[in-house]
This record gives sequence, C-alpha cells and structure tokens, in this order.
Amino acid sequence: MGKAKNLGLIGLGMVAGVAATFQLSAHAQKGVDSPLPLDELRQLADVYGLIKTDYVEPVEDKKLLSEAIGGMVSSLDPHSTYLDQKAFREMKEAVQGKFVGVGIEVASEDGYVKIVAPIEDSPAHKAGIKSGDLITRIDNVPVRNMSLDEAIKRMRGKAGSKVTLTIARRGEDRPWVVPVLREEIVVQSVKAKMVEPGYAWLRVSQFQENTVEELAKKAKALYAEDPNIKGLVLDLRNDPGGLLPGAIGVSAAFLPNPEQVIVSTKGQLPESNQQFYGRREFYAQRGPDPLAGLPAALKTVPMVVLVNGGSASASEIVAGALQDYKRAIVMGSQTFGKGSVQTLRQLSPDTAVKLTTARYYTPKGRPIQATGIVPDMRVDETAEGDALAVLRVREADLQRHLASEGEQSKAVRDQKEALEAQQRAIAQLKDRKPLDYGSKDDFQLAQALNHFKGQPVQLAKSEPEAAKPAAPKTLPGTETKPPEIKAPAKK
Repeated sequence: MGKAKNLGLIGLGMVAGVAATFQLSAHAQKGVDSPLPLDELRQLADVYGLIKTDYVEPVEDKKLLSEAIGGMVSSLDPHSTYLDQKAFREMKEAVQGKFVGVGIEVASEDGYVKIVAPIEDSPAHKAGIKSGDLITRIDNVPVRNMSLDEAIKRMRGKAGSKVTLTIARRGEDRPWVVPVLREEIVVQSVKAKMVEPGYAWLRVSQFQENTVEELAKKAKALYAEDPNIKGLVLDLRNDPGGLLPGAIGVSAAFLPNPEQVIVSTKGQLPESNQQFYGRREFYAQRGPDPLAGLPAALKTVPMVVLVNGGSASASEIVAGALQDYKRAIVMGSQTFGKGSVQTLRQLSPDTAVKLTTARYYTPKGRPIQATGIVPDMRVDETAEGDALAVLRVREADLQRHLASEGEQSKAVRDQKEALEAQQRAIAQLKDRKPLDYGSKDDFQLAQALNHFKGQPVQLAKSEPEAAKPAAPKTLPGTETKPPEIKAPAKK
C-alpha cells in the first residue's frame, strides 16, 4: 500500500499551466545533504535588506518572501510552482472537476501566455479562442514577463464577471480583443454513445476524482444498449490529464490482467522509483471497486484510441499502456509529451510547492516526457489536413522544459518555411468552426470506424516533423532566428 498512497494528480492545466502533473506526498521535508551556499544566501539577505530600506515605497515581508519562493521554484521548469493560499484552494477545486474561469489550459512561452487548448463548451471555446493563440494583455495589462501564476490569477474571478483578453494569432497582423464572461467550469469527465450500430464511442475529456466510476457506468450502459459491440473508440483528444488513479483505472478497465504495469516513474528519491499496476488499490483505495461487474467483452473488444497534440499527461499514460500491450491501435497525431511528475509538498495548511520529482515511462520503458506518444496510424484532423499541427505547442516547445532521456536538440526549420506554413494554417482555420468530437463531421472518428470495418483509412498527408531530415548546419554567424510573434495574446 506504500506505493498506492503516493498516487496523485496529473495534468490540471487550468490550475497552473499546461498539463501540470503532480503527486500528493505524505513525506516530511528532507534535509539537504550538501552544505548550504552561504555566500549566495548572504547575497539574498543583502538584496532583501536593500529592498526594505531603499525601495521607493514600503513592501510587505510576506510579499517579498512569497515572490522569492515563487521565482526560485518557477525557474526550474514550466510545471514546478509555488501555490499560495488562493492557488492552492483553486487547485483543490479543479481536482473535483469545477472551477471559476474562462476555461483554457495554458503555458508560458517567450514571456507570454500561450493557449494549449480551450476546454470544451467553456467561455473561451465559445469565444473562438484556439490552440496556439497567445494572450498579450489581460484587462489591458501587458502580460509580457508576467509570471504564469499571476496571469492565471488575473483571469480567475467571480462567476459572471468579465475579463478582457487581447489575443495574438500567428499569421494575423493585428491582435484582437475579446471580452469573456467568467463561469463556473464544470468539466464532464466522460461522454459515451453508439455512433453506429455495433460501434461505440467513449470520450474522456479530463481525469477527475469520479472518472473511473463514470467510465464504468457509461461502458455498462453501452453494452446494455448493444451487447455485441464490434469496435470501441476511446477518445482522448485534447484531454490535458488529471488524476493518476483515473489514468490507471481507465487503463485497467480495458486490460485483461490486473498484474500488468500501467506506468512507472524514475527520479532522484527512492520513493520516486515506482511501478503502478492495474490492481484496485492503485485506482480506488476507498469504497467498492468501480470496475467490478464490467462487461467481460470490454477486455477484448477491438479498440482505437484517438489522440492529438492536446492529449497530455494522464491521457498519454493511458494511450501508452494500451499501445505497449497491443490492446488498441493509437490513431491521430503525436501527443503533447507531458511526462514528468510533480510532487505536492505542503509548506503550511494552505500553501504548497509543486515540484518536479520524476519522469513517467510506459510499461515497456518508453519515456513520455518531451516525446509523447507517437500514433500507430497518423490521421489528420480533417480530410484537408491538420492545420492546427503547425500552431500547436508541445512540451518540447516550452522554455526550460525537462528534457527526455537522450533528447536531441530539435532542428530549427527555415524561417521562411515556418512562416509560410503558419500562414497556410491560419488561412485554413479562419472560417472553420470548432470541431465537435463524436459528431458525424468528426473525420478522425470516421477513420477509426473505417479501420474496424476493414475499409481504407485516409492517413495523414503531411510528413511528421520527427521524420523530416535535419536542417543543414550553418556556419557561425549565419544562423537564422525563429520567427517572431507579433503582439501575442489570449487565454
């Protein structure tokens, strides 16, 4: 049970950045083995004293120390952060699947706030905000070099109140301003329906406290409607993650053997090196087993798992496990690549530090961090292609991201080529409505059904970035800079 107690949270992007993965830790703070750097600590104390005595106006001790802690932690990687009272409270609310805001997953990029994905049916989604957009101003306050936590705080507020976001989109000359009403965002974790006679669709939009129970309930209802299901699509597109027990339980629902490893972790601390199995204690420590009484056919029904660049963290764990055991065909585009563990260390009853402590690995030992899950069948989002792929941000694109083991530096595409690709994508997306997952117009779902039926599957037209030949090396002084983004903005 020791390992089971360390189960935690994965991927609540709406709380503190994209796909923030973390575990609740009951371990006491450990001492520092190496000696403290006294000279640097004296320098920190000197700066603190200078601010207190010489700054233009008085500054509270609490503010100075909180900002110092926050800056120290956030400098490590995009997912380590200090949670003050408000952020800690909001994090706990989001774990339950509800919070007040505009409904987006965000990350920090070049000093701006970058949209990873809007949450389905949220105010941001309805306002036309898209993956890859940048927020440059919040209520006309520039976000340039504003901390991600501070930006998130400004976007949160009371239900019914308005926040004005200035959005920049690649390929467009001018930013645009959009007022968005804050709402209580209640994320429906699991959706399901029969899309055709004999073919079922199960969508997990976020892994919450009740996801395993909801998935079991929906799966039983599907088999009650049609006991002879011939194919099941598990839709994890734009799923930013959530609770680790949810990822384990969802995987275990489809795998035949509870003794199979779902995911493993590796880190510096002994307790960071663990294996998580499909046994009940790893996904439900209290109450009855939510997976008890599942239809036996759920373990053998042919499956396709749909993923894209917005599938992160917990959804990558599920896709990786089902792919490794050849339980399902993974279809779509390469996932986000959020494969690091953040451990929540409480500093006080209402403050904590969320610190990266380990990396996640699939059952076969494949790293998820900064790599993601590569689909077995690459399928574009639409029949015309996947315009969003050029604009989508992934873990490996984030500044200070934790590198995958053996990660190689990415080849930078020619500036002109990159700009042309972005402009083509913008032109394709300009008049396109947000995709309604599970609808009759869902192209990737249609390709999954074709796969079940033995009919031709329309594979992706574009060559994957990883498969392209590396750019030729340049002589010193002739390197090109990546394209600048004018007036980025959005939330």
